[in-house]
Amino acid sequence: MPENTTPLIANSDTGGSDHGGDDTQKILDWKEAKHQILFSLPMILTNVAYYLIPLASVMFAGHIGELELAASNLANSWATVTGLSFMVGLSGALETLCGQGFGAKLYRMLGIYLQASCLISIFFSVIISILWFFTEPILILLKQDPQISKMSALYIIYLIPGQFAYGLLHNLLRFLQTQSSVYPLVLCSLVPFILHVGITYVLVYCTSLGFVGAPLAVSISLWISVVMLAGYVLFSKEFEDTWQGFSMESFNHVFVCLKLALPSAAMVCLEYWAFELLVLLAGVLPNSEITTSLIAMCVNTEAIAYMFTYGLSAAASTRVSNELGARNTNGAKHAMAVTLKLSIILALAVVLALGFGHNIWAGFFSNSPVIINEYASMTPLLVISIILDSIQGVLSGVARGCGWQHLAMYINLAMFYLIGMPVAVALAFLLKLYAKGLWIGLICGLACQTGSLLLLVYFNKWTRVEFNGSNNLDNVIRV
Repeated sequence: MPENTTPLIANSDTGGSDHGGDDTQKILDWKEAKHQILFSLPMILTNVAYYLIPLASVMFAGHIGELELAASNLANSWATVTGLSFMVGLSGALETLCGQGFGAKLYRMLGIYLQASCLISIFFSVIISILWFFTEPILILLKQDPQISKMSALYIIYLIPGQFAYGLLHNLLRFLQTQSSVYPLVLCSLVPFILHVGITYVLVYCTSLGFVGAPLAVSISLWISVVMLAGYVLFSKEFEDTWQGFSMESFNHVFVCLKLALPSAAMVCLEYWAFELLVLLAGVLPNSEITTSLIAMCVNTEAIAYMFTYGLSAAASTRVSNELGARNTNGAKHAMAVTLKLSIILALAVVLALGFGHNIWAGFFSNSPVIINEYASMTPLLVISIILDSIQGVLSGVARGCGWQHLAMYINLAMFYLIGMPVAVALAFLLKLYAKGLWIGLICGLACQTGSLLLLVYFNKWTRVEFNGSNNLDNVIRV
């Protein structure tokens, strides 16, 4: 392995079944855990950097005025709900195809699937861009303030080039991730973020662009990241086996990618939309100003906690897909067990920090004693949801690594929208538990989702996706 690669495939023939006899090794395989932690940390930093790029633009736009702050926040939420989260989900197909292909040593096919997935992302980016052109009438139809809707629509238009870049860069991220080449991702995300701060400042405050300079800076920074990632893939010797140039063959595999990409996108969006729906429901409760702020604070706290889980989810996906590709089922299951233990340890650390410092944390969001006290009363519920979200994040990564996106999609649909949301509505509106009722409903959805995913990984057959012939490097994967 090259120096900048974190190896995740064990060299042992035992498939992870024999890892020492001492007590600590029986509790947690520290060698495996070390590999996964070293893999997770760069992924966490990368995720945080890409999260901060659009957020920084919102902050710069917000300093222009209150209208600009409201419009940029609404536009950023609209972009995430209708486009960016979908792009992230589409790239999940590569976690299965490239991950298992790499484990099976079908290296050439990784580049082919990368190109096919990029074609899919470009196609859906065009569709989403058309939707974004109608942002203003849609927001007005959703009873948003007309002036804010107009400004949000203007903001979103300048995000369209960035939306194309966002889809491409997530495909490149998955391509590198599945080969355990994660350290370059940190450089290719942090450098654009640092540049982004300067670019945004110049465009917003030093040119006539003003407000629209903020989203334009996002687009520029995301394209800088794409160029850096693509340049690294094209010119690094590390990928000479997995990237062998552009090929028309990629068009033949678009539908294979699509069979995994669409369920993967739905899987991501269904969960994300459930959290956004809670904020909307909070807006129609009595004393909506406090309730909405409270739920939004909880959602943001959960999202920040999940950034740490994201690294472990990526490690689980890569580890499992690589091992299944190599036909090492025991190794894949052992890797999942280690990641689950790490996720619980991580969740408990976050929970302890939140338990002792919830008032300090709430103070970052609001100076209101009422909101801080209400947030303190929500903390026990928030603790439960963070633990569940941490476990399901790893299990979802396992599902992507195994190619079970379609099954996870059905689980998310049923657990959040047939159980979680109805319970939330009943508790909040009928039993008048208000914000607590909404969050208890979410916990019910997360608990059922986590339980269902546990049953899935326990009872479902762990096999790699089907390869046509085992010894030909020109083989493709059939889903």
